[in-house]
Amino acid sequence: MSTVASVQAGPPEPWKSRFYAEAIGASGGSLTLRDAEGWCLSLDVRRWCARADAADRAVVKRCSGRVLDIGCGAGRFVEALARRGHHVLGIDVCPTAVISTVCRGGAAASRSVFDVLPDEGRWDTALLIDGNIGIGGDPLRLLRRIRDLVRPVGLLIVETSPVEVDERRRVRLHAGGQAAGPVFSWATVGVRALERHAGESGWSAAERWTSPAGDRHFVALRARA
Repeated sequence: MSTVASVQAGPPEPWKSRFYAEAIGASGGSLTLRDAEGWCLSLDVRRWCARADAADRAVVKRCSGRVLDIGCGAGRFVEALARRGHHVLGIDVCPTAVISTVCRGGAAASRSVFDVLPDEGRWDTALLIDGNIGIGGDPLRLLRRIRDLVRPVGLLIVETSPVEVDERRRVRLHAGGQAAGPVFSWATVGVRALERHAGESGWSAAERWTSPAGDRHFVALRARA
């Protein structure tokens, strides 16, 4: 049954800005992450709000058991996994994203991955897609946190940067040319860097693959018992 968990109080979140919420609600928008040095990352909100594509479905096929989608956005993975019969929960700090996920027939909670979450230590698979390895700006901390959320030999599927990079930045969400929220920490991680961080945080690399077009890169990590 579709459910929404209660919103948790906490510090201001860049992903709770009205610009991001409006983009999710409109299934598109010109959003970027930018830092003070000129670095810019375009956010593909239109794809995030669409149905799961071929690259997404390749991820879904690799999921097993109970699935936690971290930073679920508009809910396309929750929808696709639920259609395949998985018990799946999406979490996102943006209430509009949570509502979108529920409207697509999924279960979602308005939580950060660093909040107390349902069924900690009992998830079979966790997802960090669409660059969500960047959450918090500290991949080691994030990977260690997710290690505590999954079963002793649970699976984590991560979408990495398409280039080999391992960067930490202080960024802001922008809508067009307008700053749309507070400064926050973000990380960008390529395949090799991810596997290095994984080895330091209780994971082993299990599989690498790319999308049919070669523009999206994924790594499956297996928790070490």
